[in-house]
Amino acid sequence: MSQLEVSALAINVTIPESLRWHDTRRGEEFALTTLNVRLLPDGHLAVKAYGRPTAGGRGAYVSFPVPDSPELSALVDEAATRAGELWAAHRGLR
Repeated sequence: MSQLEVSALAINVTIPESLRWHDTRRGEEFALTTLNVRLLPDGHLAVKAYGRPTAGGRGAYVSFPVPDSPELSALVDEAATRAGELWAAHRGLR
């Protein structure tokens, strides 16, 4: 049997209050609350942050870079490890 190709592995992680930050895009400030972590084909991780406009409303679905911080790196690492555990323990289709 040939190698099965999986095209995407991604998880969403809620950013704890103490690690959240604000960023601006196109003149609008966003409160970043969620990380999207992807497993790349080479085994490395890629991460982007998403959130809501601080002025309210839904706003655009815009990605932001994640600051280089040990706390956020640890969160991403822990989330990826936990996701791997959950995937490995899946119980099949319902």
